[in-house]
Amino acid sequence: MVRTIDIFLRSGNHYFNSAVILISAITFIALSSCGGGGAMMNETPTRGNIKITADESFQPVIDTEVFTFTQLYTNAKITPQYKPEYDVINDFMRDCVKVIVTSRKLTDDQIKYLRDTLVIARTITFAYDGLALVTNKANKDTLLKYDQVRDIFLGKAVSWDDLDPKSKLGKIRIIFDNTKSGNIRYFKELFEITEALPQNFYAVNTNPEVIDFVSRNPDALGIVSVNWISDKSDSLSRSFIRKVNVLAISRPFIDDGSYYRPDQGWIYDRSYPFIREVYLITRETFKGLGAGFIQWATAEQGQRIVLKAGLVPATMPIRMVQIRGE
Repeated sequence: MVRTIDIFLRSGNHYFNSAVILISAITFIALSSCGGGGAMMNETPTRGNIKITADESFQPVIDTEVFTFTQLYTNAKITPQYKPEYDVINDFMRDCVKVIVTSRKLTDDQIKYLRDTLVIARTITFAYDGLALVTNKANKDTLLKYDQVRDIFLGKAVSWDDLDPKSKLGKIRIIFDNTKSGNIRYFKELFEITEALPQNFYAVNTNPEVIDFVSRNPDALGIVSVNWISDKSDSLSRSFIRKVNVLAISRPFIDDGSYYRPDQGWIYDRSYPFIREVYLITRETFKGLGAGFIQWATAEQGQRIVLKAGLVPATMPIRMVQIRGE
């Protein structure tokens, strides 16, 4: 049984309805500073010109956040650049940008290194994201047990008939977005994989490329951020979701016949097993435009954008309603 749920964002007495909703520690000796230079003398929380670097997984929601913020504050110019997780952290440590968006917190060694250079990194949880497993439309089995997913990553299940003896799809090709990806790093840490991934794992370049590859290859199993397929009011997101199946996964250690897709409600209550926090991290030494953007994105207007994008807001109250079985 696949279960679905609706959630609402609460603000005061009002409710806003939503649709159903490899990186290792940086080797500091090798770091070279970008030499970002001093801040603009007239920069404020709503005025200035900055760049931010974000994990490519979160491009849809960050594009919307930046666009809306800069429409409201016309003296603010924020240029987002999108990279794999490893490069996002590296930009931050090299002082190429003052603000980053990532699902990976800084390590203790990275925090200490920054403090030794008189920089205090501030981290705030911005949203909760799910990592979706997607398959080709020709693959009719849209349910996987948590243990089956783990066996795929550990190399114990390498063919589709290892999961379903009736399957004729052959070997499983697991497709992820980048060799420096936070998506694949998440699963390696979750399943405690310390060695190289099995030979049937393949990297492309971006989450959209994962979706495109899976849509053209019946034997493929893709890993993408829900952020790319969860905004039902966005034409690009809708086009992606029409191309692939989004798998429902059982909870770990519980075999009650229930499976959960990465919908907002099941991310919120952690029934869906593959969820992660999305962080905004700043190294600004004064209250500049980066701080202003973070404050806005984690307040009501910014969190309503998170909700609309199909993710779960991290800093606003949530109400869940209308549980039903399908």
